[in-house]
Amino acid sequence: SGGSGCCAPKSLVLRQTHTVSIMAYDRRNLSLYHRGGGGNTLPSSYRNKALLIIAATALYTAFLYHSGGAGQFLGTGPVAPDPNLLEAARVGMVNMAASKRKLEVSTWNIAAINNNPFEYWITYDENPEYEKIMTNIEAFLEKPGNKDVAVSAVFTEEMFSELEKRMDGVGWDNVRSYWDNDFKNRQIISGFMKDPLLGSKRLASMPDRITNTINVLGSDEPVCRPTVINMYGGDLSNLQLWWSAWEKFMFDTPLTIQTKDGTITDPPYKMLQPIKKAKYPDITPEEEKVSLPLQTMCGAIFDAILVHMMNTVSTPDVWQSLKKTMVDNLNRQKVPHTLDILENVYVASDIVALQEVSGSFIDQARKRTLGQQYWIVSPGEMDAVRDQNSVIFLKKDTFPAGPSAEITALVENSFEEGVDVPIAKGDILAITATDRDGIPFVVTSFHGDTNGLATKPVLSAIIKAMNSDSTLMTHKLVFGLDANTYEKAKPGKQQDVLEWAEHYVSYDLTSCWGGVPNPSNYTTFNSRTYLQPQLNKACKKSDKRANGDVNPKDFILFGKGDFKVTHTWKDNTGEKKYIEDMAFPTLKFPSDHGILATILEPISPTQIR
Repeated sequence: SGGSGCCAPKSLVLRQTHTVSIMAYDRRNLSLYHRGGGGNTLPSSYRNKALLIIAATALYTAFLYHSGGAGQFLGTGPVAPDPNLLEAARVGMVNMAASKRKLEVSTWNIAAINNNPFEYWITYDENPEYEKIMTNIEAFLEKPGNKDVAVSAVFTEEMFSELEKRMDGVGWDNVRSYWDNDFKNRQIISGFMKDPLLGSKRLASMPDRITNTINVLGSDEPVCRPTVINMYGGDLSNLQLWWSAWEKFMFDTPLTIQTKDGTITDPPYKMLQPIKKAKYPDITPEEEKVSLPLQTMCGAIFDAILVHMMNTVSTPDVWQSLKKTMVDNLNRQKVPHTLDILENVYVASDIVALQEVSGSFIDQARKRTLGQQYWIVSPGEMDAVRDQNSVIFLKKDTFPAGPSAEITALVENSFEEGVDVPIAKGDILAITATDRDGIPFVVTSFHGDTNGLATKPVLSAIIKAMNSDSTLMTHKLVFGLDANTYEKAKPGKQQDVLEWAEHYVSYDLTSCWGGVPNPSNYTTFNSRTYLQPQLNKACKKSDKRANGDVNPKDFILFGKGDFKVTHTWKDNTGEKKYIEDMAFPTLKFPSDHGILATILEPISPTQIR
């Protein structure tokens, strides 16, 4: 989304604050602008002023042309900060310093809900059976010995014959030759679970991705395929129970879902997608032709092996009870746990930047005490597909007038021309707001891509957007983000944390970690287990630290000349404490990112002119 930050805005929002007219870009329709409290739109008093704002915008733009100021917006001349707003901001900083008021800022990637409670190593001190089971699964897959039995000993001939009838019945090509000549004779571990070609062809991971957890219309609870690696709560104590439930789910359970083309009601087998050689070159032309029945068979074998493994390394009453507790805490109660921490532990924060936030989380937050204490601001254009959005909480006591405008689109239009920046809808939220001392702020929340390659371009775009407007130039930037930076980045493929620091320092910014952050000051510690489809990414228990994602990823940025840090802390317990070398989430802490918080003290100008 290349473009220039000096393009003429769609509308200008004017707000009277301390007798100074503060103007900011608003790149969204006002009716889409989410506010805290009782609803998702601006209060009626603001809506009633919309026509006046539009009229004022037209008059103001005409004035700019006649006074020579239009170039500031249309890119025909240099931009200078509005002197009145600059003075108002300076006076506000003086007043804030004189009152000894500080600004507490928090940022937290709360992490999207993971449907597989076993995917990542967690710290589960409450039940030693967890580590025992996960270690036994690791041993089963790394050194199976005589447990590496034939596929047909687990997914039986009888099961395949029943599956064959089902697939023939829906008009698919027959894949018995693949079963008889290949798959039934494979060993379950060396020949199936650890077969790299099976992975690159996506024959097991593709059907898992599509049918693992299905969000259905009219229900708060998703529907889960009968398998170990999701929130399925049915009895998997033996393979026959599993198979009966699995067959019924795939072929006899119509589900109503929302697609890009509208609402459909189909059983899960109809949701599967052909595997195309053009995208997955390892699949053969023959396999491509029968990819629907072939992936269905491989998906069934995969799930059968998982159930067999769990009932081999543990007993059904132990592992299923353990899974239920994990699902309740890590999945079903994730949103309430997260809101409890924000409401009870971080309620002193003036600004909270959140990343990977679901629409349900926003709705629940507004209904709680948080909605009374904070303006809860979400993007005008939410990501409804991934359901992962950056969100900002502004404390109403600190920002009594609430947010002024959303400038996300201005930021997105300020990326360097022709450069492909890896961001998705909902990753960036940038707003303006004025605090109770009259200090204007640009507050931004951002979720970086996995490799952190968007982080530097996004900051550059924010600065460009602010420098393109005489009013935004007077604002103080506060930026909370999951930068997805790395201690030991792969050159050209990942964002190095010290290179990132050099970048923000070049804009006269600093961070809660200073201008040269400690690369080993980590805010994440997560690593994949062996109970997930991508075994090439699995970490042994002994390698959780060495091979996991343990990196310095989270930052709070601000102007070096605006604020100085009084105190910064990170938290992976929900108690304002961080336990180093502990994998998380835990049953008490619901995210794989730590919370980062800082208390900022204003740097006051020497005197009021």
